[in-house]
Amino acid sequence: MNLTLPALGPALPEIVILVGALALLFLGAWRGEAARPVVDFGAILLLVLAGAIVVLLPGGTLSTFGGSFLLDPFARFLKILALAGAAAALLMSFDFLRAEKLERYEFGILVLTATAGMLVMISSNDLITLYLGVELMSLSLYVMAAIQRDSVRSTEAGLKYFVLGALSSGMLLYGASLVYGFTGTVGFPGIAAAAKAGSLGLVFGLVFLFAGLAFKVSAVPFHMWTPDVYEGAPTPVTAFFAAAPKVAGIAIFVRVAIDAFPNIVPQWQQIVIFLAIASMVLGAFAAIGQRNIKRLMAYSSIGHVGYTLVGLAAGTPAGVAGVLVYMAIYVAMTLGTFACILAMRRNGEAIEEIDELAGLARTQPMVAFLLGALLFSLAGIPPLAGFFAKFYVFLAAIEARLYALAVIGVVASVVGAYYYLRIVKLMYMDEPKAAFEPMARPLGFVLGITGLFVLLFFVYPAPLVAAAQAAAQSLF
Repeated sequence: MNLTLPALGPALPEIVILVGALALLFLGAWRGEAARPVVDFGAILLLVLAGAIVVLLPGGTLSTFGGSFLLDPFARFLKILALAGAAAALLMSFDFLRAEKLERYEFGILVLTATAGMLVMISSNDLITLYLGVELMSLSLYVMAAIQRDSVRSTEAGLKYFVLGALSSGMLLYGASLVYGFTGTVGFPGIAAAAKAGSLGLVFGLVFLFAGLAFKVSAVPFHMWTPDVYEGAPTPVTAFFAAAPKVAGIAIFVRVAIDAFPNIVPQWQQIVIFLAIASMVLGAFAAIGQRNIKRLMAYSSIGHVGYTLVGLAAGTPAGVAGVLVYMAIYVAMTLGTFACILAMRRNGEAIEEIDELAGLARTQPMVAFLLGALLFSLAGIPPLAGFFAKFYVFLAAIEARLYALAVIGVVASVVGAYYYLRIVKLMYMDEPKAAFEPMARPLGFVLGITGLFVLLFFVYPAPLVAAAQAAAQSLF
């Protein structure tokens, strides 16, 4: 197989990011910490360039590496989302890392390598490419979680994530080997054809495969690392974890289910329904007692993964379109909320306690208003974007006659609204604490854009919904 550059066209965004990351790594090794501003700026530029390439590549479905790597409308939609999430998280990190004296040129390079792994995952069309993407992303994330070497919390977070991540990778690999053993192929189209006959061994392989993927998106019962890692890792790393890797994890979950196992939907549907219900319920109830805002966001993200899986459980084009709309809105809400969390600083110290937000409406009214809108949206209150995210996935579940799943989702949403509304009550009704330092410009920029998106989405939702429907349709 002769791979010339045009044949590698579909993988051009990944190639650009990885070649750029290598160049920035050489620059950092040569210039030391003096290279950090150039590396940071170069990393954002590479992410934007990769996004432009994804948009400008020819339309339709492109493939390379013997069909194991696909660039279809589904992959395009999620790649742009992952790149936007990574770029925004990187932009938000600069001032925090400077204030915490964590200015390491490696940070931007790790974001690039993790993002390249995500893009490979999103485009994978066989089990080997899937595993390569997962490992490239995971290895970068392990290092990022523990990047604050002087902090016991950060080191512990990195170690926990590494040990549990290695366990999940083992389960994923074991599931992949079982699937290969019972179908005789690693390609998703071949697995789909072989799965028509159905076999108990194949279902076992599917269970292990889904267990490994559930860990990557922190679905219950594979969520145990999430609160500790979110709390222990430096806040910009947590913001990155909460946005971009979730997109890649959900993308590969959907692609494996719909592309590789379209003929045994009842078998995997039961697994996805269990993961969705468990995640929604735990996310709603476990967050109620939290006092640390990063732990609260960890349980919130577990709950939102549950809602996203409701769309996948439907197993229909409408369900997958709901998943894509949900992920786009979730990334915006999460990045906006983390912009506010990163701005919680007093006398040069980062603040993480929820009670410290008391009276924010009087000291920083605009920040309080936008954070309030984002929290209402996370709770799914109309007419904000978060309401439409849940509406599309629940509607798909009802159309697929999964009535119990939709009802449990709505009840979990009502319970979950309590802890978001408690923060709004603190900001608007309690006596103000000392004011936070003024918000840095990059944080204000991200908060402004995400806040406006969440507030005004209902005015003109058509472009995002149409793009999601076209992307979903390409899988069926």
